[in-house]
Amino acid sequence: MNHHPEPVVTTAQGAVRGLRRGGTEAFRNIPYAAPPRGARRFAPPQPHEPWDGIRDATAPGPTAPQSERKLGSIDMSAYFGTGWVRGEDYLTVNVFAPAAAGGDRPVMVFVHGGGFVAGSTRSALHDGSAFARDGVVLVTLNYRLGIPGFLDIPGAPANRGLLDVVAALRWVQENIAAFGGDPHNVTLFGQSAGATIVGGVLAAPEATGLFRRAIVQSGSGLGAFTTGQAARVTEAAAEYLGAEPHADAFTKISDERLVEAASRLAGIDLHTGTHHDPLIGLSPFSLVLDTQPAVSVAAGLSAGVDLLIGTNAEEGNLYLVPVDRYAGSTAGDVHDAAARAHPRPAQLVETYRKSRPGASFGELRSAIMGDALFGAGSWALAGAHAAHPESATFGYEFAWRSRALGGQLGAAHAVELPFVFDLAHLPQLHGPAALLGPDAPPAELAARMHEAWIRFAGTGDPGWDAYDTGRRATMRIDTEWTQADDPRSRERRAWS
Repeated sequence: MNHHPEPVVTTAQGAVRGLRRGGTEAFRNIPYAAPPRGARRFAPPQPHEPWDGIRDATAPGPTAPQSERKLGSIDMSAYFGTGWVRGEDYLTVNVFAPAAAGGDRPVMVFVHGGGFVAGSTRSALHDGSAFARDGVVLVTLNYRLGIPGFLDIPGAPANRGLLDVVAALRWVQENIAAFGGDPHNVTLFGQSAGATIVGGVLAAPEATGLFRRAIVQSGSGLGAFTTGQAARVTEAAAEYLGAEPHADAFTKISDERLVEAASRLAGIDLHTGTHHDPLIGLSPFSLVLDTQPAVSVAAGLSAGVDLLIGTNAEEGNLYLVPVDRYAGSTAGDVHDAAARAHPRPAQLVETYRKSRPGASFGELRSAIMGDALFGAGSWALAGAHAAHPESATFGYEFAWRSRALGGQLGAAHAVELPFVFDLAHLPQLHGPAALLGPDAPPAELAARMHEAWIRFAGTGDPGWDAYDTGRRATMRIDTEWTQADDPRSRERRAWS
């Protein structure tokens, strides 16, 4: 028998009924913006119509249109979720909150990853129950993906997926007190594409005042395409769809066709006379900005926001090991990885050889790819933010190695997420081809990492020394936690 009546909360748009489990409550599929249907798919997010009565918020809802995403031999279903669940009303949030009465709890708002084309609040790794159990109100959100979210197209505002995130932050300001959260203590955090979006929101003037802290997990402050680069993707999309490259023409095309087109756009050469491709060919979608977020942050945008930022020690492994491109890497592959990302590839390769004596070609290739995608842009964002001492900056490197795929996956991209969400025990994360591999991860690691994230959200201090432009203190997170000053100084300088 259920002795607890299910919780009902009244938001500005109407009442919602969630589910209570033990000491936590979960509310799913609450709209923060109007359904992006028809022409609205290419417009700024609009307010959602109010509803009468009590809206059921006990079951997960639809997701942004997306194609199924596979990464070679590794099972990433816990990360990407169930794929496209159809339904127009998908600009929604899930809220996980402590059931105990009382308000003014820290609020954390999470932006999922997935290469700007995949992911949703339905993925198992984004269950916020552990945050609610530990006194945080945790919000996860869906945002527009692929062509509706990020194609830079005449007649439509740029970066619509990012505008969705800003709209969700406004929803949080208006409504989170009703769930026990403190609207004056909001931490925006994200991973991968979600972390790059968080960097973009840091640099977006319209988001000023909507959050107090930010966490960037394996994102990049240098990950945006220029408008010129983005125009190449738009041209290719228009050509594939046989449509004029204008929002008016694109609004007449079905979601199915837009998803299909998005999946056909890989491999466009975005290298220009002045710019390399910041995503080294991995995704044709990113933020589109002629000034990179790290440069805007250096100019003082986000100066009042505390920042926790870091990467994983072997990010590039996720893009090589599961697709059998790691072990057989050659000197040529290492040079190609450097040439894709850097004006002086031979010099860059030499730097990595010196800092990794005895490394295999696979290790060097992975290290250069990981820093091209995440390291260089994270160091740039950390340095830019730390130059404004009115708020704190903290750095970390996650180094625990997963033994998945014959022990080779290592501290790859995304391996830190289960620890942050305290979900390292999930059965679907374990096994020879699962993210955390066949062995039980160290019991303490998830508890400690999850606690550091919560501590940062609550107080602005995760429990180690701040990162400044002198020392660049960085916490290396593994079975042991060790703090080092500027641990990757040689590589960092090679990219700056």
